[in-house]
Amino acid sequence: MNRPTLSASLLSADFMCLDAQLRELSEAGADTLHVDVMDGMFVPNISLGQVVVKSINEKTPLQMDVHLMIEAPERYLREYDFDNVKSLGVHPESTPHLDRALQIIKDMKKETCVALNPSTPLSAIEWELEKIDMVIIMTVNPGFGGQRFMPEMLPKIADLRKIIDGRGFETVIGVDGGVSSENIRIICDSGADYVVAGNYLFHSKNSIKEAVDELWNQL
Repeated sequence: MNRPTLSASLLSADFMCLDAQLRELSEAGADTLHVDVMDGMFVPNISLGQVVVKSINEKTPLQMDVHLMIEAPERYLREYDFDNVKSLGVHPESTPHLDRALQIIKDMKKETCVALNPSTPLSAIEWELEKIDMVIIMTVNPGFGGQRFMPEMLPKIADLRKIIDGRGFETVIGVDGGVSSENIRIICDSGADYVVAGNYLFHSKNSIKEAVDELWNQL
C-alpha cells in the first residue's frame, strides 16, 4: 500500500500555541495543513478566515488545503490566493454554481477540491468529476472537530474509487472526519489516498510526532 497524504486539520489545534504546533507538524512529517473556513451559515460553527490563513501562509513552509464550509464560496475564493494554498475546496451543497466555483479555482492556478457531506450522493459531482483534482468524502457531519468516524461512509469511498478508476481519472480521494490509528487502514483499503486528521494529532496523550508515527504504523 502506498502511503497516503496526511493533512493536519488546524480546527483541532491550540491557537494559543499555533506557531509552535506548526513547527512540530512540519518536523513530524505532516504533508499539508487542512484549514477549515466556516461562516456560521452553511455549518453552525464559525472559524478561520482569510486574515488568519494569510498569517499562517507567512509562518510555515507547509502547503495548505483550504476547505470552504461557507455559503456561496465563489464570492470569496480569490481572497485565498496565497502562495502556500495548494487547493481550495467547496461543497456542492453550498452553491448552485459549482462549475463556476471550480473555474475560478482553476483560474487561480490552484487545485480544485469538492467535499461531499455524508448524505450527499456521488451523483452530485458526476458531470464535474473531470474538472476536480480531489474529492473529499466527509465521514462526519461538517462543522465541528472531534466527532466520531462514520463507518457507513466506507462503501461510498469504495464506490468513488471504482468510478474514478473506471473513467481513467487521477482524481485524489480524501477522507475528513474522525480519522485515527483505529480506522486509517480500512479507510485506505477502501480507496482513499489522502486523509485529514485533527483531533487525533492535536489531542493525543503523546506528542504530535508520536501520533503521526502511529498512523503510519497502522499501514
